[in-house]
Amino acid sequence: MTHKKRGFVPFFLKLIVGIIIFIVMFVIAIVFGAADTTVGDVWHAIFTNMTSQQISIIRELRLPREVAAIFVGAALAVAGAIMQGMTRNPLADPGLLGLTAGANAALALTMAFLPKVNYFGIMIACFIGAAVGSLIVFSIATAKKGGFSPLRIVLAGAAVTGFLTAIAEGVGIYFKLSQNISMWTSGGLVGTSWGQVKTITPFIIVGILVAIFLARQLTILSLNEEVAVGLGQNILRIKAILFVVIVLLAGAAVALVGNMAFLGLMVPHMVRGFVGTDYRFIIPMSAIFGATFLLLADTLGRTINIPYETPVAAIVAMIGLPFFLFIVHKGGKEFS
Repeated sequence: MTHKKRGFVPFFLKLIVGIIIFIVMFVIAIVFGAADTTVGDVWHAIFTNMTSQQISIIRELRLPREVAAIFVGAALAVAGAIMQGMTRNPLADPGLLGLTAGANAALALTMAFLPKVNYFGIMIACFIGAAVGSLIVFSIATAKKGGFSPLRIVLAGAAVTGFLTAIAEGVGIYFKLSQNISMWTSGGLVGTSWGQVKTITPFIIVGILVAIFLARQLTILSLNEEVAVGLGQNILRIKAILFVVIVLLAGAAVALVGNMAFLGLMVPHMVRGFVGTDYRFIIPMSAIFGATFLLLADTLGRTINIPYETPVAAIVAMIGLPFFLFIVHKGGKEFS
């Protein structure tokens, strides 16, 4: 009983702190930018019917953009956490299984052959591309004797990602769509509309809720598959559901803002340093930290070189690459 209380209270307090930091970061992201706005303008934009130039900027430009950042950050962080748990690989993120590269390739093919397709069609194409990319990686990684291994899936993921990226770039060059495709694949929140946010967020919300529901099974799975089988878990069914969740989250994120590398790698490791290895705590905290992190990255991208914007994907990559090398150096043990 004492052990449970000690485990519950710290997590509850950390969750509250995480939510407070998230709210503060959200307000900062809405207030700061090329146009001068205040906290009062943010309040009126959200909670009143008042209108002014500053309030219109917040409602029509900044709010949909930052809401998109919240959901994309949460989606990629949760997807990364699930992948690291499923594969027991500290270097796993949505790019590892070829998800983002597959979604990008599908997006390029859709823009080339179905130029009049609506946003919902693009989203479905990204889901299919993400699923196909990850299935190819799994097939290659398990083709030889010895089955699935972290090293093999990293190598297969790198090869498939390079191949699918080349397809996307080749389609863009051949059909003269390179500029349009690069606006998606470079990873940007510029021009995000309320219509796009409303279309994509239900899929992300469902994916995160399912992940939270299966967090206990994922915790056992991340420790030992034999133990999970001994406890009566249907490993294949759980893995299949979690795979669908990963595809939903990563595909939705790519459809909304394009490729965003390293975020799904970093955030789960940061979260483990606070809440341990129980995915009942890791999943919800990853969603909060992922949303907060992408809000911070987008705010930096909009403010460090006003009135010009630095791509948010570049901001994330500049932080993510040293983090990736640090985890490789430590062998993933630093955050386990």
